[in-house]
Amino acid sequence: MVHDRKLEKSNKILRIKSVHGRNISVVREVYRREDVPCQSQLCLSDCQNVSGESGLSLLPADTNHYLVPDCQVAREFLEILENPVVTGIIFLQTVVHSVQHEGSRRLYNRLRNLVKDKRKASIIFHNEFQKYAYCEREQEESLTEWQTRSTYTAAEWFFHHLAGQKPIIMVTNDKQAIETYGNKTLNVFVLSLEEYLRKFWQAHIPEVMELYDSLTASLETKVKEKDYRGYLPVDILEAGVKSGRFVLGHINVNKNNAGQEAFVKQKRSLETDMPDKEDDRDILIHGMSCRNRAIHGDLVVVEMLPRSEWRGRSNVIKESQEVEEGEDDSASDCNVMPTGRVVGIQQRNWREYVASFSPDEKVSEKGGKVLVIPWDYRIPKIRISTKQVEKLKDQRIVVRIDSWDIDSQYPNGHFVKTLGPIGDLEAEISAILLENTIHASQFSEAQKKELPVDTPENPWGIEEAELSKRCDLRSSHLIFSIDPKGCEDVDDTLSVRNLENGNLELGVHIADVTHFVRSGSLTDTEAMSRSTTVYLADRRYDMLPGILSANLCSLISGVDRYAMSVMWELDKNFEVVDVWYGKTIIRSSYKLFYEMAQAINDGIATSEIVKNVPELQNLSEGEISNRVEELRSAVSLLMKVARHLKARRVCGGALELTSVEVQVELTETKSIENLTPKDHLEVHDTIAECMIFANHWVAKKIVESFPNQALLRHHPLPKSEQFENLKNCAKSKGLEVKTTSNKELAETLDNCVDPGDPIVNRILRMLATQAMSVASYFSTGSLPRDQFFHYGLALDYYTHFTSPIRRYADVLVHRQLMAAVSGEDTDMLPGNQELDELSEHINHQHRAAQNAQRDSQELFQYLYFKQKHSEDECCLADAIIFQLRANGLMVFVPRYGIKGPVYLRNKEGQVIFVSGSGQSEWTSGSITKSDRSICVNSELGSQSFCLLDHITVRVTPQSSRSHASSLKLELMSTEGYALDQELSATEKSAKSQKQAIIKEVMAVAEEKRSQTTTEDQSARYQALKAEFGQTPDNKSLYLVFEKFSELAKKPLS
Repeated sequence: MVHDRKLEKSNKILRIKSVHGRNISVVREVYRREDVPCQSQLCLSDCQNVSGESGLSLLPADTNHYLVPDCQVAREFLEILENPVVTGIIFLQTVVHSVQHEGSRRLYNRLRNLVKDKRKASIIFHNEFQKYAYCEREQEESLTEWQTRSTYTAAEWFFHHLAGQKPIIMVTNDKQAIETYGNKTLNVFVLSLEEYLRKFWQAHIPEVMELYDSLTASLETKVKEKDYRGYLPVDILEAGVKSGRFVLGHINVNKNNAGQEAFVKQKRSLETDMPDKEDDRDILIHGMSCRNRAIHGDLVVVEMLPRSEWRGRSNVIKESQEVEEGEDDSASDCNVMPTGRVVGIQQRNWREYVASFSPDEKVSEKGGKVLVIPWDYRIPKIRISTKQVEKLKDQRIVVRIDSWDIDSQYPNGHFVKTLGPIGDLEAEISAILLENTIHASQFSEAQKKELPVDTPENPWGIEEAELSKRCDLRSSHLIFSIDPKGCEDVDDTLSVRNLENGNLELGVHIADVTHFVRSGSLTDTEAMSRSTTVYLADRRYDMLPGILSANLCSLISGVDRYAMSVMWELDKNFEVVDVWYGKTIIRSSYKLFYEMAQAINDGIATSEIVKNVPELQNLSEGEISNRVEELRSAVSLLMKVARHLKARRVCGGALELTSVEVQVELTETKSIENLTPKDHLEVHDTIAECMIFANHWVAKKIVESFPNQALLRHHPLPKSEQFENLKNCAKSKGLEVKTTSNKELAETLDNCVDPGDPIVNRILRMLATQAMSVASYFSTGSLPRDQFFHYGLALDYYTHFTSPIRRYADVLVHRQLMAAVSGEDTDMLPGNQELDELSEHINHQHRAAQNAQRDSQELFQYLYFKQKHSEDECCLADAIIFQLRANGLMVFVPRYGIKGPVYLRNKEGQVIFVSGSGQSEWTSGSITKSDRSICVNSELGSQSFCLLDHITVRVTPQSSRSHASSLKLELMSTEGYALDQELSATEKSAKSQKQAIIKEVMAVAEEKRSQTTTEDQSARYQALKAEFGQTPDNKSLYLVFEKFSELAKKPLS
């Protein structure tokens, strides 16, 4: 060993195994020194501890002890240490190496993420580089013994380094270590993990001992039952993926046929991009054997099977999604698709799962292995060890998967905690959140301390320093918001006015969240983690603390607020003459709700306006008259501008799609009063169009300034095969839908109108929405420039800027926009790689929030019908057939926004026959199916059903002990339900009126453009048009690729 005054040099020998299984000795030079930072706020020495703002945590001063886990505890009980309440953990370098080399990559990444989370206030201490905290391994000393001695030595050094200010607790399950070191140094405690948890955390975290017992039980010997194929070595998998022999992708299990079907989307490399159409098709993984222990969401390596073994996906509706291996089903031979089997797992996607016990599950008092049934149909049963079956049998519980051995039929896991009784509303909501990986914990006190205060004693106000930095619009602009009733988090406000030169000014003013949420702060970290506000049927979980989301950042009326504004000067043809971006101070004059804004435009009486707009109350009659006229004029002008903006996008091929939205009406006691589809008003389009306009222009600005690291939103081209059902539905009514481009799709959808059935166009637009690819965020440095477009909106560039209170993507875009405008703080923006990783996280959280909202809506639909008698009139509803299956129909119920199956053949093979009196009977018979119709032939007669036919169904609740409860649709009549059809007839006139408005605006705009001469257009306008205007058709890359796509679909002559 070589010594000098500051450094000690020594050699460290690592013995590791290569990917080929050979033992290799690696020699590393190690330099030890005295000044390794301790990263504690209590440090009295001259340690160069890095500030928490850099991304590293500091050990807190306000905790009552520091915790030092040994290697075995960190490897096997990390889940306990991940609890948000347990803070001030010191992970030694020795422990981290043990987790990395003796654990798994997933476990190591979890530990790293724990330390990165500043809310945990935990650190990695490099004890092997600290001269006095390190101890050499002695001869004939086992690795475990050396690791334990190193852990205690470092814990002891930490205690003396902090001058005894804080007790240090080392936790280990090594009884010999507890006996050896337990009483060696005062206030350096050595405890078993069980003793530590009982003494310090059992009172604060009651379920912690259950989790400890469950983890301990899961470490026992695993049951051996059934074998699968072994995975190929890592080097063979990597080489196979690189050469194209294997395919890498995430496995997606079919929820409706979980035991038989899973799909892997092929990842096409840019280097080996081939024009073969099959390269872009999903790969079918049929059966549990071929799935080979892969679980939904895992990143898998797939080997393609010979073409003779390829299969088609099932065309049968499953009455029970829990299909066991060997229970085959009828697959469609006419749509055979590439089929493969899993030969390796590159990355597991295991998480916490909601589960429950089978009602007849029993186990001895001594404990044993039991199977639990996951809430998610796509997850197989999980074997856990527990003594609490009787106690937990009626509870929703949470489990984790630990392993899935090659000789085991089911994965092994452990019990984590309980959520509450099965069927309890709070337990079911908790299950929905957990299944969608949404963590909705309370905001911490540390986060709240970062935020400003606004109390009656200490009210918040505009800072003097901000007045000189911002454009003050409080007295010059009439600004108002239009939102749903009861909205508290008002992100956006609008202004519109006539200018002296005859032009218009349109303004979109967005809450300046970034003023309060600084990059790298605890609030920013939490917002990034959540990424979005989650809206459920009866509640919401905010992305930002309430002081911001419902107060200081909410642009409510009558108060001063900071905003980020985009304002355009528009000429008489509604073309952009000038644009301005910047920070502003605003005071919204009115907080309108959608229905009121629409009524104001439609000419509602002044008295009704005053009654519904609080800002107009308690004023004199003269002032009311003037302000109502001013407001009416502003709303009408805004809607006029929006019509022209939308007409321009529609001319470019923008799609007007339909999604199912149902309003759950609750009483004051939170009981469900009614389920009503949300009415679509023109003012909804007005607000949406203004937001789209702002998002589009902000996207152009940030791409111009940051071409390789701007955050945009991409909506890719849909796959042509996704439109087959849409085309068949249209053909059943003698209509045609063309899908070669978004413009053709939009135009043909507008023409797909059945004069006798107003619901047809809505169904076709709903099916077009289902056929669309999913839009997602991306960094511009990660996609080719020709892929930046948004297919549905027909825009070259698009981003999200207008909702920073509820979307973290908008917060990032705000920072990029301000850096683009001011030229400052550009070095603080995330680079392409960091932004790309952030985009993936935001996309994941955004999808999770959407899924949770859907699951919540379905839960409340079930609860609504559960409280109704089966003979209640509201349980009968009109349904429209939108898809045909081998054993039934898929239908849409407009009255309640429900989609689901109607069975024509049951499990026993019997078919249904419905008499004219509405009586249904199951009898022997057969079913014949074509592309557009299905015929039921029974001994009682024959009945045919065609796509887009109306039928009557009965909606009944179907409870489930193990999974989410659902609704069952039963066929009651082959004719539509007359009452519902009368209610939907009003849609016909509303739809035709809306289309007439768009056509009129397009015609007027075209006429004005043809009359306008270039002399009337300013030089400034021409410059802006050249820089930001829509690319001419003959130069647009987007249209060029559209034409290539269209040519590729034509047969060779």
